[in-house]
Amino acid sequence: MAKRKSTALWARVGVYAFLLFAAAFFLLPLYVMLTTSFKSMEEIRLGQIFALPSSITFDAWRAAWSEACTGVSCEGVRGGFWNSVTIAVPSVVLPILLGALNGYALSWWKPKGSQWLFGILMMGAFIPIQVMIYPLVKLEAAIGIYSSLPGIVVVHLVFAMPIMTLLFRNYYASLPAELFKAARVDGGGFWRIFVQLVLPMSTPMLIVAAIMQITGVWNDYILGLTFAGRENQPMTVQLNNVINTTTGERLYNLNMAATILTSAVPLLVYLISGRWFVRGIAAGAVK
Repeated sequence: MAKRKSTALWARVGVYAFLLFAAAFFLLPLYVMLTTSFKSMEEIRLGQIFALPSSITFDAWRAAWSEACTGVSCEGVRGGFWNSVTIAVPSVVLPILLGALNGYALSWWKPKGSQWLFGILMMGAFIPIQVMIYPLVKLEAAIGIYSSLPGIVVVHLVFAMPIMTLLFRNYYASLPAELFKAARVDGGGFWRIFVQLVLPMSTPMLIVAAIMQITGVWNDYILGLTFAGRENQPMTVQLNNVINTTTGERLYNLNMAATILTSAVPLLVYLISGRWFVRGIAAGAVK
């Protein structure tokens, strides 16, 4: 008995040691970025990368937000932030609503050819983005929306639709069939059941889908660079321009501040709604 308790104790110690090591491994870059962003360039040149700043300064943050050069323009990443917001809102709302609608239809109503449609959508989830870029460029140029806000939103919608449909279909398939049968007996049609019954029950899944989509859209670089156009470049493209625009000394504190500002939105989303994300997964979101 004592031997078994000793083994369990050492196993627990090992698990906690591994978790602490993993947390330190992933948090160390963030620590370096934060401390560097609050240092002056004179202190950074000392080479003490893990040292705390001797005197905290927010000059790099102000410059990164509103003064850093992104090519010929020196307005910081502020413009890219609002471009990313403008892109993210429709690119999150539309795929989630259409994915929920597709998942609902394919899980319970099963129209003619639904299995073929679902198979085609699943094939789209495994096609690399790079393979589809050139055909989408030609298609959007032909219909006149290339290098525009509708153009980048349509692209995000296209690439998000397979995974959103899969998540919602699996989630709805795990719900009790008696609920839908009772709703149909009470005279509920397709849209009434979807709006009044299905969507109110989908809160955990909606939050999971929103977290996934916000993170994917906000962190996207290649699609924003290719399809958004010069006037709608997202924050990630602006960050790349800030880091690569150098006329002399490389300002590491400014670069670190700009990087943290760019990643702040998805990080806050995870921190605020992380428990809902876990609930959604536990409720069958990725079964």
